[in-house]
Amino acid sequence: MLKKITVIISDARHPINSWVEGWVGERPEGQVAEIVRTSAQAKGGDICFLISCTEILPIEFMQRYTHVLVIHASDLPKGRGWSPHIWAIIQGQEEVTVTLLEASEKVDCGDIWHKSTHQIPKYFLYSDIIEVVNQAHVDLIDYAVEHHATVDPLPQDLHIAPTYLPKRTPVDSEISAYESIASQFDLLRVCDNNRFPSFFHLHGKKFKITIESSDE
Repeated sequence: MLKKITVIISDARHPINSWVEGWVGERPEGQVAEIVRTSAQAKGGDICFLISCTEILPIEFMQRYTHVLVIHASDLPKGRGWSPHIWAIIQGQEEVTVTLLEASEKVDCGDIWHKSTHQIPKYFLYSDIIEVVNQAHVDLIDYAVEHHATVDPLPQDLHIAPTYLPKRTPVDSEISAYESIASQFDLLRVCDNNRFPSFFHLHGKKFKITIESSDE
């Protein structure tokens, strides 16, 4: 049984934290798991998971663990970079693939352990989308813990041209006051009402929008 597991999540506000905290709290006797914010806090062990980790880690760090694994919400090699599941939905996709892969010197380029694909209905809002993606993260953590001794990692497909996604910023949540809600719904529904709410400008003012579903 694995004895020491570390999970690096850079942002304490990221929604994945509560999901991983629940997983950490369910560890069996004799297995210790912890969440840290930086690589400096990660002291070594059996497996280190990088989830929404903003650091680029050197080879010296990799040597502290038997395995250093990344969980990335895209069908690699497509969607390397930032917030790939959000960009995918904005582009009209109706499913999200989450990939478990080995950390490497080049970001999101390591060998792949496992993938899972999940449907994202057109009516799902941010909280629904995050629930699906976060559960997929936890399931892949479980997969790695269960199969670490027998997994046969596969290199990323060289016949597929990789794509690269930029980091989203608050300005990416802006919608147009002059276009329809229907035409901008994918952009609206991926905005986090608390951290990155959507907004528009009109009459020289900025207006914030929050969105929630209602069956009434």
